Order: sequence, then structure tokens, then C-alpha cells
Amino acid sequence: MDARIEHIIKEALKEDGYDNDVTTKAVLPNNFVLTGQFIAKASGVVSGVEAAGGVFQYINSKIKVEILRKSGSYVNRGTVIAYVQGPIKDILRGEQVALNIFQRMSGIATETNKFVQELHGTGCAILGTRNTTPLLRALEKQAVIDGGGQADRLNLSDRIVITANHVAAVGGVKKAADLAASNNTLNLIIEVEVENEAEMLAALDSPCDSIILSNMTNEELTRMVVLNQGRKKLIAQCNPTLKSVRSIALTGVDYIALDSITNSCKALDIIFKISKLR
Repeated sequence: MDARIEHIIKEALKEDGYDNDVTTKAVLPNNFVLTGQFIAKASGVVSGVEAAGGVFQYINSKIKVEILRKSGSYVNRGTVIAYVQGPIKDILRGEQVALNIFQRMSGIATETNKFVQELHGTGCAILGTRNTTPLLRALEKQAVIDGGGQADRLNLSDRIVITANHVAAVGGVKKAADLAASNNTLNLIIEVEVENEAEMLAALDSPCDSIILSNMTNEELTRMVVLNQGRKKLIAQCNPTLKSVRSIALTGVDYIALDSITNSCKALDIIFKISKLR
């Protein structure tokens, strides 16, 4: 498992006080063995299945996790997603953390997939952004991928992205892009944000690789696509609804960047149910 996800699991369990579950200690004997199952209570795309299983195995490596539906799978209400078997005292210590991860990530994957389905046949892709829950980015970015989107950049170090604030600080789009290119010793992708046609023309005359079209109408996006003539990759940065996202894609942009799929999605309803005690 990815070291970043292992760290998330470790810290989440510590936060939940897994090593001092006073209720389980008081109520249950050590020799009880449990078989339980994760069940979808709503239809959607699951994500975080492997991470949820990793929660239990971090607590006790002898706990058995059988995954029936892998991350990225679509499930219907009532689908059994995974089985977990092991000492009840260990499983109950990790149950809530596993559910928190599983429900949250499946919610992101499900919401992403709804937008992806709306774009079918357009050639446009959904991008996740850095608008994620602090310290959970590795999981949330993977959830976007599991839903059919693309993760885009993981953090500030993996590409050069010139925003409106950078442009304002140095006095122009082209100047900012030229500075970035002259200092790009790692040969990273350069993106630049533009807010109007004049900035778009400046970006087209710069060494950037892609252009972020910030909060433009569909008419403005169409105009930018015409000006671009396929020279740069174009990213529409806006807040579309499921009803409006396809019309944005049909303007001809290459990507639509969405904050909402990670910062305000609804968790998918998943439960953990004991099916056998012995």
C-alpha cells in the first residue's frame, strides 16, 4: 500500500483512540471471532475499498479481508462489497475509521462518475483539483480516478501553475510565463490562468503548455477555443452543475476542473454488518 495512505490510516486510528477502546474491553471477551460485511445502502462507484481493508490489517495482520468489488466498481444498493473476518475486539476498533474512509471516498468517486457520464462522447475530461480535505489528498485524488476523472497535479511541486495572483504580482501573463520558463530547470509542465481575451492572447504568445480559462461563459469559452486553434491544452475552471457541464464540454475545451467533487460531495451510504459470531 502507498506509504501516504498507510500514514493516513495510522493517524486516523490514533485520532479515534483505537488502542484504548474501553467499550469493547468492557463488554466483549478476547476469543470472539467475527465475520462481517460491508454493504452498499445506495448505488454508486466505490473507492477506498483497499484502504478500508488496510485499516483492519494495520490493527491485526491476521484479520482476513476478502474484497468482492474493487475500487472503481459500480455497485447497486444491497451489494456486498467486502468481507472481514477476525477477532471482534480488533475489528470493532477499526470499524468506524474504515467506514469513514470508505464512505467518503466512494462519495467522491460516485460524484465524479456522474460528471464523467455527462461528458460521454465529447472528448473532454474531468479534472480533480487541490481543493481537498487536508491530509487526505492521496485518497481523494485516487477516488477521482476511480470515478473516471483525472487527478491533475497532486501538490505544488509537480507542475508550474501561474494563477491570477502570480500574474498580478509580476505585471502580466506573458512576463509570468517567460519567467517560469527561464527558471524551469526540471522541465515541468507550465499552466497559466487567464480571465479575458487579452490575457488569452498573451498566453498563446508565451511558452506555457496549457491555459486555464477562469470563470468564463460558454460564449467566451467558445471564443477562446477558436483563438487557440489547438495550440495549447485548454482547461475550463468553473463550477458547473450536472445539467450544465456538458454544454461547457461542447465548447471544445479539453478539460473541466471541478472543486465540488472533492470539497462538497455527499458520502456514499455504506454499512458494516456482522453476519456471524463464533
